[in-house]
Amino acid sequence: MSKKEVQRKPEWLKIKLNTNENYTGLKKMMREKKLHTVCEEARCPNIHECWAVRRTATFMILGDVCTRACRFCAVKTGLPTELDWQEPERVADSVELMNLKHAVVTAVARDDLKDGGAAIFAETVKAIRKKNPFTSIEVLPSDMGGVEENLKTLMDARPDILNHNIETVKRLTPRIRARATYERSLEFLRRAKEMQPDIPTKSSIMVGLGETKEELIEAMDDLRANNVDILTLGQYLQPSKKHLDVQKYYHPDEFAELREIALKKGFSHCEAGPLVRSSYHADEQVNSAAKHRQELAEQEAQQA
Repeated sequence: MSKKEVQRKPEWLKIKLNTNENYTGLKKMMREKKLHTVCEEARCPNIHECWAVRRTATFMILGDVCTRACRFCAVKTGLPTELDWQEPERVADSVELMNLKHAVVTAVARDDLKDGGAAIFAETVKAIRKKNPFTSIEVLPSDMGGVEENLKTLMDARPDILNHNIETVKRLTPRIRARATYERSLEFLRRAKEMQPDIPTKSSIMVGLGETKEELIEAMDDLRANNVDILTLGQYLQPSKKHLDVQKYYHPDEFAELREIALKKGFSHCEAGPLVRSSYHADEQVNSAAKHRQELAEQEAQQA
């Protein structure tokens, strides 16, 4: 019986480790505040760059146990614990201590909660804003069961960016994502924009799971048709042997080409590369989106 052929990681996926004082200090603070980060839980390849060099982090609220078991994700699956209503304040304190210019807040999926965790999300946004008025805030929720009221609770808190990932192309969604659907994610993004037209929306796609270039372009078109402003494209990396295999490693040149295609389709910003993740260089994306909105407003004023 022949062994299954395993894709070898190419040279450009080698990661430089950096465990300086920023990195160890942030790790210590996260433990002291009893906070979780998606940087650690999802085994993000950029943790050393973000923690040690850029001094940024993506907070993961609502616990560290997810009610979904997506076949690409390293986060624990099971029955979550009760809600911690002090968590928003602890996140806000940490943002202040880290002196962040841009804070990203994500969460495990909480299908056990009627509101999908929307209330805690909203409280976290409010707490950060109260203690850190000059920090821009990005939220990255699950689809919250596709319930419009849950999304409204979150959007009423007015984050600076609403990020929700479609993760993959339409054909592969049933195999890769648990409970979530391609159409529901697009609807979630469209509704967010309808509720707060001035808040940029953002989504992310992993590549290397067996999709075609044509399917990626179709996904871009679907996102633009639902008024999504920002796109990130990154290489899927298998977290463990029980997760989906990598079908292809994209070359940096292929990412550069996909980025050009995305920008031509009208995305205000596209971050694309082998190690790009949804919140990678998120601080740059919010600035780019704001600049793009200003340019459009100036063009409209000139035409008026």
